[in-house]
Amino acid sequence: MTEQGARTPFQLFSWPHGYRAAAAFTFDVDAESCVLSHDPRLIRRMSLMTHQSYGPKVGVPRLLRILERQNVRGTFFVPGFTAECYPDTVRAIVDAGHEVAHHGYLHEPMQGIDATTEARYIDRGLDALERVAGVRPTGYRAPWWELNWHSPRLLAERGFRYDSSLLDGDAPYRFAVDEEDARTLIEIPVDWALDDWEQYAFYPGWTGSGVIESPAKVEEMWTLEARAHHSESGCFVLTNHPFISGRPSKAAALERLIETVKGLDGMWVTTLGEIAEHAERVCTETVVHTRFEVPAFPDVEIRRTPKAHDQVRLQ
Repeated sequence: MTEQGARTPFQLFSWPHGYRAAAAFTFDVDAESCVLSHDPRLIRRMSLMTHQSYGPKVGVPRLLRILERQNVRGTFFVPGFTAECYPDTVRAIVDAGHEVAHHGYLHEPMQGIDATTEARYIDRGLDALERVAGVRPTGYRAPWWELNWHSPRLLAERGFRYDSSLLDGDAPYRFAVDEEDARTLIEIPVDWALDDWEQYAFYPGWTGSGVIESPAKVEEMWTLEARAHHSESGCFVLTNHPFISGRPSKAAALERLIETVKGLDGMWVTTLGEIAEHAERVCTETVVHTRFEVPAFPDVEIRRTPKAHDQVRLQ
């Protein structure tokens, strides 16, 4: 356990020699999966379905061209259903040298589901990616960034090395899959401010507020975030969706952002897999996340496990 006032794994991270921070450009290739998991009846809406299919049909090829021009490798989180529907698109991602990671099977709503059901989703997604693209991912991102407390154990059992779904840090850290379990995963945290869904996503009767931001405003905001992560020796993780940021003006703004981030002195621009591999070597402490129980508030005391918030143990 860390002493009071000491720097914790959330605050201190050592990058490879010559680098002071890291950045990863990640893409969630949801396509139709996130719509169908939300409400299968939406399959009747032809226009909505084409809105989603724009991602693998047009957005991914455009984004691959941008990444090639910028000589940047990205991490693509692909639901198994997307891989089955658009095998050539997923193979193109692999052939271009990018990392393919796991993002559920049908972008399932994860909140509150039991471990047995979640394991079936994970396994079906793994099978689809291996069958279609010949890859067995070591990285995972929960649909909607919604991990359950049993999710880390399921991931560890299947050989995953890292997750990118939690929001409690600015740099990678190692965490225990359970308080009593010696197994660990690397966490590479995310942030809703660094997701294009909150800036651009809109479709009548399905998602969004109706406000579609200007790419110039979004580029400015993400540039500020990148510069701040750079100054703090953090890890800038941007999440884009090809059906959103694969569209022309948004993709152009993204390419300008990539150029800016690449130009920051000592910024390591790479895949989440490479960041996780480095983190496995340098993260010598393990975070045990705190769980709360609120049995009958306010009449019964709120309990937390472990009692010291976010207990840390040495590897």
